[in-house]
Amino acid sequence: MSEMSIESAKTPAEAPAPSVVTHKDAPVHGHDNMHIAERAENLKFATWLYLASEVVIFASMIGVFIVFRIQHPEIVFKVHETTNILLVTLNTFLLLTSSWAMVMGLREIRVNNPKGLIRWFGLMCILGTIFVGLQYVEYQELAHHGIALFNQGNEYDGFGMRFYAPTAFHGAHVIIGVLWGLFVINNTRKGNYDSKNYAGIEVFGLYWHFVDVVWVILFTMLYLV
Repeated sequence: MSEMSIESAKTPAEAPAPSVVTHKDAPVHGHDNMHIAERAENLKFATWLYLASEVVIFASMIGVFIVFRIQHPEIVFKVHETTNILLVTLNTFLLLTSSWAMVMGLREIRVNNPKGLIRWFGLMCILGTIFVGLQYVEYQELAHHGIALFNQGNEYDGFGMRFYAPTAFHGAHVIIGVLWGLFVINNTRKGNYDSKNYAGIEVFGLYWHFVDVVWVILFTMLYLV
């Protein structure tokens, strides 16, 4: 019998089964992208709620200071005469520059350049650390002039608490931001962020911008007005 006859004699069971693509094997990239986008929106919404609560706290502290300034303008004026305004202005510039560095780092990850993000966020963390260090120097100068947390019975009576509370609370936020920035850098090195998944960095950006805006308000109300 010829080879052609043998081939034609094969049963259907011996024929190769046709390939079948099940729903399980179908691409799921669209579903993954939808999940990432939904997670990003949820994170941003939660962050906005948190920042709203922070606004209430800072607004209360600033309000207390404004009332004190209206009632005791001579004390605030005397403090302004002893404040190193050049140091505080430099510190303000450094913090605003750190916010710019954060924006540049976010732009780098959007074009899938994690090394660029690490460089810019590294600069941001350095500037934030310098800000806290210079704020400590400022506190030392104020203490040298007798402006302490509790000034009872002296010429600065009542000022210390109303000044140190909002500025130190803001400084704590800067420290948290620096640590958070280092955490972002570490996650970037591990490959946890790319051009399609960077919601965690955007959330951090909202926080860091908030810290900068609050400081601009504090700088204006506590040092300039």
